[in-house]
Amino acid sequence: MKKRKEGLISVVVPIYNASLYIEECLNGLLSQTYKNMEVILVNDASTDNTKSVVEKWIKTSNPSFPIIICNLPVNTGFAGALTIGYFMSSGEYIAVNDADDISHPSRFEKQIDFMLKNTDYDLIGTNYQLISENKEDNGKEANWLHYGYDSIRKVYAAGKHCICHGTILFRGKIFDIVGGPTRRITGAEDYEFIVKFLNANLKIDNLKEALYFYRTHDKQRSKQFYGSEKRG
Repeated sequence: MKKRKEGLISVVVPIYNASLYIEECLNGLLSQTYKNMEVILVNDASTDNTKSVVEKWIKTSNPSFPIIICNLPVNTGFAGALTIGYFMSSGEYIAVNDADDISHPSRFEKQIDFMLKNTDYDLIGTNYQLISENKEDNGKEANWLHYGYDSIRKVYAAGKHCICHGTILFRGKIFDIVGGPTRRITGAEDYEFIVKFLNANLKIDNLKEALYFYRTHDKQRSKQFYGSEKRG
């Protein structure tokens, strides 16, 4: 099994044509109160100017944490980009941050605190607030998430979903055992990944505090499949 660096969070950001939002995403990571992290940017063959925007941000922001950039020559899809990022990770923990969303400054600090206090748990998500381009839903918190391991198990057993994928942080050793999300179920990769944890009897939960800002816009991936902001 891969030797992972104690206390380090590997933040994986899958990116596809996110030039309008990636700077805010990266600024959110830069503002984290938990500093022991590396950021892995997987540019999934974007056709916009994402690559140049990221390069400019790194040059002007001079982040204190290492940034690993993987510019893929062909588009692998959401699950493929994530899994590549997971394989590149070195951290004891792996976290996800979607390229069009923003993490609250204390997100990782509070998730790590949960994991340290609950060593029998292997994945923790959080609640989130909406960032709406039409401003109408700005600040609204999600009402479809569930809390508590038993409650979450029941939701997934019924074929439903109750964890926002962009908020998850999990132990890297679990990826080394169960692997990443499948590429066979387009649009439900996040659901299948959580089910892998539950099928392996691994404990998961959500923090009730909104520690993530989820952006809704016309081109977001979830609307291609669900037509709403409810996604993984």
